[in-house]
Amino acid sequence: MPRPISATISVPALAHNLKTVTAQLARPAIPVARVCPRVWAVIKARGYGHGIGPAVRAFSRADGLAMLDLEEAVQCRELGWAGPILLLEGFFEPRDLAVLDEYRLTTTLHNTEQLDMLSAARLSRPIDAFIKLDTGMSRLGFAPDRFRDAYARAMGFVDRKLLASAGKMTHFARADDDAQTTQQQLDVFRQATQGLPGSVSVCNSAATLTPGLWAGLNDTDGQWVRPGICLYGASPFAARSAAELGLQPAMTLASRLISVRTVAAGSGVGYGHIFTAPKTTRVGIVACGYADGYPRHAVTGTPVTVGGVRTRLVGRVSMDMLAVDLDPVPHAEVGAPVVLWGEGGPSVDEVATAAGTIGYELMCAVAPRVPKTILEERQA
Repeated sequence: MPRPISATISVPALAHNLKTVTAQLARPAIPVARVCPRVWAVIKARGYGHGIGPAVRAFSRADGLAMLDLEEAVQCRELGWAGPILLLEGFFEPRDLAVLDEYRLTTTLHNTEQLDMLSAARLSRPIDAFIKLDTGMSRLGFAPDRFRDAYARAMGFVDRKLLASAGKMTHFARADDDAQTTQQQLDVFRQATQGLPGSVSVCNSAATLTPGLWAGLNDTDGQWVRPGICLYGASPFAARSAAELGLQPAMTLASRLISVRTVAAGSGVGYGHIFTAPKTTRVGIVACGYADGYPRHAVTGTPVTVGGVRTRLVGRVSMDMLAVDLDPVPHAEVGAPVVLWGEGGPSVDEVATAAGTIGYELMCAVAPRVPKTILEERQA
């Protein structure tokens, strides 16, 4: 019998989350918006750990897909995706351009080296590009005082039939928690791109879900938003839950109890005895540990559900096991179902907060040894 742990991926939940995001964008309460923006569904890191195949199927109504990895982009084409695909970091060496050419991939251009490689390329047809401006993320992109020169060079590639179009993009550093900083970045973007043609793409998940933030930009050829984590049922905001945003968990990490024991008052549990039973306590051992992707740094009190009842983690997470408090679940015995996060359990954001991290990391970190079950249809 296989070890009783699995990650269930819900294609209907992924599709629901995309629909929720696009409904938010279509709200008529933003009078300055000329048209509803188009959506890049971000599926980097194997669809945030959910798998490229499920993501492609779930996001079939997106306007485009965005990712980092060339192999994943090719996989999307092989799975039948015919729409635009954006490489968020662009290409890395000259030979990559042959793949962009063959598979009709849109590239980000964020440094002079990429412009030099593109200038020397021989392509069978022009490709699309977005020129990235660093407005304060200090990560990728041309500095504001260099952006217009980079953009002018890209427009020269349009004349040379290397590029079919040249859009403008940036990335917000604090759209989830600091409106003032985000507004400053927007002001830098507006100033640096004023009067330049081409599509605009500035909004990540938090910005996409902030009403009106994407509206009113100089988007002569249209606006694209780039939702990521929200598509997978996690919240980009610390103070607003995914449920409040109308999102559904798309990944459920579940296991079972493999041992139940009574621990005497004063006895320690697990490595280091960092939890000591304050009284006689029933403790359950769950077949899940940090080698499965559950965070080792999760602390006593991290929420978990056993047999449909919410309880807590106790002690230190081991490589293959963790311990839970069964006093709130007196009926639980060996074999009882456990939800670590997802449908029927705590949200991935709750677990991440207790572990001092973010839901992104937990979903991306689920280990290959954990079997995945793909739900293609909503269960009754």
